[in-house]
Amino acid sequence: MSAESTERRILSVLEDDAQASYAEIAQRADVSKPTVRKYIKKLEEEGVIVGYSADIDPKKLAGQSIAMVGIDVASDCYVEATRQLKEIPGLEELYTSSGDHMLMAELRASDGDSLAAAIEDEILSIDGVTAAHPSFLQERLK
Repeated sequence: MSAESTERRILSVLEDDAQASYAEIAQRADVSKPTVRKYIKKLEEEGVIVGYSADIDPKKLAGQSIAMVGIDVASDCYVEATRQLKEIPGLEELYTSSGDHMLMAELRASDGDSLAAAIEDEILSIDGVTAAHPSFLQERLK
């Protein structure tokens, strides 16, 4: 088996279950525990694995509303605007996008009114942000 396919199998197991033990990963990826240890260490050092987290359904938490927000930014303000966006409390994830918007952000707040206020008062107030298009998430299916 190639190193690339070994990496992919190990990463696939971790993506399914970030809490899997080395023994579980080894079994599911069909490699030895020392191999798992070696590849995980290498992938962490290379920055491929940047962290481990729990996959939480925020709708199950009391007082959580979530929106995916498409954000458009003037190109001459892009660097500074993205820096400021990263500092917004409640903005959990920020991605570049090749779709309808330059950026996509996951924004969380206690309710819909708080989400709307964060979009209006924090996102749209950043110099260079030209538009913010929220999609409020309703129910997690997977």
